Amino acid sequence: MDASFNPVVSPLIRKLESIIALSDDERQAILDLPLQVMSLRADQDIVREGDRPSRSCALLEGFACTYKSTAEGKRQITAFYIPGDIPDLQSLHLEVLDTSLGTLTPSKVGFIQHEVLQELCDRHPRIARAFWRETLIDASVFREWTVNVGRRDAYARIAHILCELMARMRAVGLARDHTVQIPITQHEFADASGLSNVHVNRVIQALRSDGLIVLKGETLQALDWERLKEAGDFDPTYLHLSPKAEAA
Repeated sequence: MDASFNPVVSPLIRKLESIIALSDDERQAILDLPLQVMSLRADQDIVREGDRPSRSCALLEGFACTYKSTAEGKRQITAFYIPGDIPDLQSLHLEVLDTSLGTLTPSKVGFIQHEVLQELCDRHPRIARAFWRETLIDASVFREWTVNVGRRDAYARIAHILCELMARMRAVGLARDHTVQIPITQHEFADASGLSNVHVNRVIQALRSDGLIVLKGETLQALDWERLKEAGDFDPTYLHLSPKAEAA
């Protein structure tokens, strides 16, 4: 069976192919990975800051985030993750985690032992380069989020996060035109943008009234993609998508 049709690994295949074009042998190597698949509830930690994990996880279903907390218990979300991402890939080379990773929704994850990942990288250098590129893209996203929280106003912050999620989901086939399912709460958007829940709600209402988005439940539609990008000061260069994925 072609790995692209395997319901377990297909999100990971789609994500890697948004970075590089995989050969048949490389797809088969991903298909053969011995994943320990687990279903997790919403708001469940996968790994915590200070942990020394011996495995990484691929997000197969659902949404997750990395976050840090202040001494007072205030949470700052530092990135959102979608199916196909390996949010804690850096733990392959960093002994101690400096961030926590948790689910936002009921999720399914596939755990991969580090020694298995190391062997995969040794046997398939192009996959190793794709993983290395992915960690560099994560760093690029963190830099963009620093600008987003530190220098953009509230309206642009939320518009930018919506644009990023839509672009990333389009790149891995999780969107129809400019319509996506985003099961992220206003409280979570607040923790990601440094705003209050009330302020996030006002911004979303403003984006609606300005004719940029329709948000019904978990369904987000960009009515005017170019204007939404302009509102969010969004340039997808920092996502470093392949030309094929960016045009999806």
